[in-house]
Amino acid sequence: MVNPIATPPATGSARQAAPTRIASIDIMRAITMVFMIFVNDLWSLTGIPTWLEHVPAQADGLGFADTIFPAFLFIVGMSIPFAVSARRQKGDNTFQLLRHIAGRTLALLVMGLFLVNGENINAEATGMERVVWYSLSCLAFILIWNAYPKTANAWIVRLAQLAGIGILLTLAVIYRGGEGDAVNRFSTYWWGILGLIGWSYLVGALSYTVSRGKFAPLLIIWLVFCALSMIASAQLIPKDSFLKLLPNAIIGGTLPAFTLGGILTTLIFQYYRKQTNNRALMLVLGAIAAVLLLLGFYTRTFWDISKIRSTPPWLFLCSAFTILAFMAVYWLADLRGKSPWFNVIKPGGTDTLLCYLMPYFAYAIVVLADLSLPAFLLTGVVGLLKSLVFALLCVWVAGVLSRNGIRLKL
Repeated sequence: MVNPIATPPATGSARQAAPTRIASIDIMRAITMVFMIFVNDLWSLTGIPTWLEHVPAQADGLGFADTIFPAFLFIVGMSIPFAVSARRQKGDNTFQLLRHIAGRTLALLVMGLFLVNGENINAEATGMERVVWYSLSCLAFILIWNAYPKTANAWIVRLAQLAGIGILLTLAVIYRGGEGDAVNRFSTYWWGILGLIGWSYLVGALSYTVSRGKFAPLLIIWLVFCALSMIASAQLIPKDSFLKLLPNAIIGGTLPAFTLGGILTTLIFQYYRKQTNNRALMLVLGAIAAVLLLLGFYTRTFWDISKIRSTPPWLFLCSAFTILAFMAVYWLADLRGKSPWFNVIKPGGTDTLLCYLMPYFAYAIVVLADLSLPAFLLTGVVGLLKSLVFALLCVWVAGVLSRNGIRLKL
């Protein structure tokens, strides 16, 4: 969601010099987006290893699919210092930054709510199939939040945005969800993946902006949210506490902690990058990952590892895995100069939100055209290859659309 424009690092504040791109962060985001589409397509397959899938809600364990969303949140956090610094270099003051953060958060929450209502839609009562709801919602997102060319006619842009808003308002009015006598109106079932990203981004971006990128306050804030994760998992938050006024995505602590951990990782990265001491950088990041792994296994003696329940062991283990993955990508892409190897998935790192929406259109085409694949393409290793190719195609189509003027940029 946040594309980093990396700069030579500052030791504590937001002091930055001329921007240079850090390939590894875009690549990490792209890899994560490809895997996000891939694991979201596993529902269509049979005969695949269970370790690839999400672990059931009440189970103690970690599937590959359970590591992707936290990795994305972590990378959102890693991007925030670069994005905020770039906006400050363009002349944004703190008020303008806060307004930008609020606007981006609101957009993600709106998108998340419309997509999550689609999960619970009553097609007959609404008069619309689920895939049509998703397609119209995603079309509206593009119309409203497309990064229109500066040369585009202002009236055409405004009309397109108004059309998008009109689509969303119409969908919200006609929506009916649930089954039988429990049919209900458009509502907050939960915030959806994009909404959860929005809340986590809000906490991370506000924390970074208000602290002006200073490491110590951000570390304290991260520790507070780690503590909230433990308190929430232990069910110790009083029912009448003022914290209950906040969304669960925030008071649960875990999701914002991922994003804050990404911010701290970038500040460490910037510090050692300024010193051009990549050996020390790798040693420090490796040591932090080791500590997080130990924390993950230690806290497992108190709580299960669970993505669905957002437990502390899941927080610490997935943070460690993401740091280790970033170290590998940084070594390969930035230090060894192999970033061109990842060009095929580049849109996943630069047009991430558009990539995320592509499967909704793809599934709609398949359902409405009554298309189907032979069983052997949906089974075992062949099925996994199908889902990987599907993810790569979604990224490729997003890249084509981006080159032709359709590019979501919040």
